[in-house]
This record gives sequence, structure tokens and C-alpha cells, in this order.
Amino acid sequence: MKLLIIGGSGQLSRRVVELALEQDHEVWTLTRGTRPLPEGVHSLTADRADDAAVRLALESAGVQWDAAIDCICMTAAHARQDLALLPAFTHRLAVVSTDSVYHPYHKSVPQTEEADHYMDDGGYGANKRQMEEVFLADRESLSWSIFRPGHIFGKGFLLGCFPEQSRQADLLAHMRADKPLRLVGGGEFLIHPIYVDDMALALLDCLDKPKAAGEIFCIGGPEAVPNRVYYEHIGEIIGHPAKIECIPLEGYLEANPQYSGHLCQRCYCLDKLREAGIRMPDMPLKEGLRRHIEWLDGEVQ
Repeated sequence: MKLLIIGGSGQLSRRVVELALEQDHEVWTLTRGTRPLPEGVHSLTADRADDAAVRLALESAGVQWDAAIDCICMTAAHARQDLALLPAFTHRLAVVSTDSVYHPYHKSVPQTEEADHYMDDGGYGANKRQMEEVFLADRESLSWSIFRPGHIFGKGFLLGCFPEQSRQADLLAHMRADKPLRLVGGGEFLIHPIYVDDMALALLDCLDKPKAAGEIFCIGGPEAVPNRVYYEHIGEIIGHPAKIECIPLEGYLEANPQYSGHLCQRCYCLDKLREAGIRMPDMPLKEGLRRHIEWLDGEVQ
């Protein structure tokens, strides 16, 4: 297929590009041109904040794409841009959203795609939900599919999934020095991590699935575990058992409201993903973490 990847140099989007190339797709990327891209892509350059520049960049390619994947659709404005510009160049679109759209105080376990309460505080999750609502109001301009991952891990990402040890550049050094991990409530809340390759492959696989059109999907890996298990796996892999310092939950969220999306159960039902015939994530958590650590150690050397 001829694929347009909006993004292409970021954490997830770069892996989408790399795996698309491995599958022998012909790939174009649309980025600001500030970071290097994988070898073999056709590079289009524009600032997403400039609709006219984006349109000009797309027109300059002179291509009708079989599908597009928007890895950086963050706001309602971005969604409106996709719906206004992309139909002239493609009919199929996959979009990356987030599990942060759910209101953490009203989640079920496991959480399905349907919910009565979404984030509306003006933050990251609320902006993503407003983006989703733009697509939900227009099922005619494009055949779209939306995915809600939670914690993505693997090549390109930092390790750490829970306050106060989240996306921590020195997490491995911290654990190798046998320092304690400060986990709220001892890290007992569930998390449903997904390996970056599984996420990228699901995006690519959905593009020719008729049942995926016009749908939103929860997506996570094959295991949902307490956050502490994530860190215990890391400790076992590096030979330094995780030492967990339990931070009392009482009063913590009131003092740190920015962590509300993490201090809740993040476990998702994948039935809809399976029923649509989309490739199911299959990387075991511990094996994915082992590969992630190998990549991080290689980056440090």
C-alpha cells in the first residue's frame, strides 16, 4: 500500500514507519522536518498548525494514498484538519487517541469503549476526547478508526509507568543502585501495557478491515497487571530486585491532581478489537520489557 504517516519521527510514529517499510509498504511522512526519519521514506514537511502549508505539502506529493495513519492527532482542531484535507488524498484513516479520555473516577474493570464520563478538565485526555468527538460527528468524509492505548513501552520510549517513577530517564540506573521505588499505594492499581510493535502493527493491520471502519477501540497487551509487577519484572531482568516504598494513597491525589489518570484501574476489554479481526497484541510483558531494556542499554553505551 501507499501510506501517509502524519508524524514519523516520534516515539510511536517512527516505529509505525519502520514496520510499514518492513511490510513493503511505500511510505510518506508528514513532519516539521526537525528530526531524522527512517531511511526509505518520502518526506513531506509542514507545521501542522498551518493548514495551508499542510495542504500544499500533501498536494506536492502528487499521490493518492491507500490509507493514512495520524499518530499526532491531539486536538479537535487536528481532527477537523484531517477531515477537511485528507479526503482529497485518501479514503482511510487510523488515529491514535489515549486511554486518558476516560474519567478516572468512573471507570469499570475491564473498561469497554463505551463510558458515561470522559475527561473535561481542559488537559491532555480532555483534548483527545474532543478530538474523538469531531470524528464521531462525521462518519462520511473519511473511513476512520480510533485507538485508545494506555502505557506504550519499547524502543523509543522511557521506562516507568506509575507515579513517582514514570517515564524516568535514569530508572535503570536508579534500580541498579538498589534505590527504592516510590509507588503510590504500593503500586496496586492495574495497568495494561502494550509493546510498541504491537501498537504499530495493530494500526497497520486495521487499514483493510471493514469492521474497523467508524469504530473506536481499546487496546492493550496480553496482560493487565498491578503496576508493581511491571517494576518487579524490570528488577528480575536486570538482576536488582525492585525495592518498593509504599506512598500512602490517602490525600495523595488531592495534593497531586495531575496524576489522576494513573491513580485508577487501567484495564481494558479487547473483545471489540478481536471481533473486528484486527491483529491482537501478543508480546508478553516481561519479554517486551527485556527488549526495551536492551534497547535503552544500547542507547546509553
